[in-house]
Amino acid sequence: MLEQTWRWFGPQDPVTLKEVKQTGATGVVTALHHLPTGTVWSVDDIMRRKQMIESVGLRWSVAESIPVHEAIKKRAPGYERYIENFKTSVRNLGRCGIDTVCYNFMPALDWSRTDLAATCSDGSIASRFEMHALVAFDLFILQRQKAEGEYSELHIQKARDYYAILSEADKAKLIRTILLGFPGSGESSSYSLEGLKSACDEYATIDKAALQSNLQHFLREIVPAAEESGVLLGIHPDDPPFSLFGLPRVVSTHDDLQRIIDAVDSPSNGITFCSGSLGAGYQNDVPALARAFAQRVNFIHLRNVSRNQEGDFMEENHLDGDVDMFEVMKVFVLEQQRRLKEGRADHRMPLRPDHGHLMRADQLLAETKSKQVYPGYSLFGRMRGLAELRGLELGVRRIHGTS
Repeated sequence: MLEQTWRWFGPQDPVTLKEVKQTGATGVVTALHHLPTGTVWSVDDIMRRKQMIESVGLRWSVAESIPVHEAIKKRAPGYERYIENFKTSVRNLGRCGIDTVCYNFMPALDWSRTDLAATCSDGSIASRFEMHALVAFDLFILQRQKAEGEYSELHIQKARDYYAILSEADKAKLIRTILLGFPGSGESSSYSLEGLKSACDEYATIDKAALQSNLQHFLREIVPAAEESGVLLGIHPDDPPFSLFGLPRVVSTHDDLQRIIDAVDSPSNGITFCSGSLGAGYQNDVPALARAFAQRVNFIHLRNVSRNQEGDFMEENHLDGDVDMFEVMKVFVLEQQRRLKEGRADHRMPLRPDHGHLMRADQLLAETKSKQVYPGYSLFGRMRGLAELRGLELGVRRIHGTS
């Protein structure tokens, strides 16, 4: 079986490790979120977290994520020090037996949604992205220079109509949603309006080709350190996989992924295959991408979305939506079988249910514990997703005789 894992944000996570164990997951995916971006993850810090996880009978399977400092992405003055710190963190993780590291190279924003509380037909809560809301925020709230020239007349008119009916409370909610830091990171990764505008301005001279060049330079530096340490790296796709606020995206398409793999030919230079992030791009055939890059997939995120050509998408239940999850699962089951036959050490192939709906039981959990449930990272919603994916994998294995 693919290794079943669970994203856990550390001691402050409202989901406890004992609850994680009861979901059926055997591995934990976590990071040292309390450390500032760009600082070294020391062996002592890593071992404290590892021992905490192992004390309940789980293993620290994947480090997700070591954040890449913005100076590296922009190759700004002083970026070399942050690359050295990243390499040291990778080496320390390897020394502590953590052999898989997820990271991303998204400029300024790690992810973006326009609604974190969309109600599904069954009454559960999910997140969604609507392009007209993003455009309205960009044009009329952020008021970014030259933004209007980046959108079609249809998008602009839809954004204008949408913005005209927003109340002040609606505008404040949209601002909070778009500026939200990545789940589990507290306020450290969130922006003010002026901060986001400034971050966008800093990328004004960095186009897609320049960001790709900076990523390739980063890979040439860190992959040898990962190889020496027995660590497999997996770059996470852009979420969503298209430009936001004029910022370039370089991990969004088949060509992007191929360019990354070609930059450094090493098993340590791999991909975190996220079916939800890639699936949000209308141009992406997710099963085809899985088939194309299976040999270099070091970590798997599975979630589903419904999407349209306008750029809108909604997070669905794991077996619903526009991503053919059966075909994606089949690719990775067969890939694991191939690795096992070849005696490869990287046959574990950790998989986690990525995101989950906020179900009524999750809402009660938040109320009774007086703790915020991170968007997409509910207990019961993800447990449903993990159960569905586990059943799907067993079905695929029976059909293909690999059980």
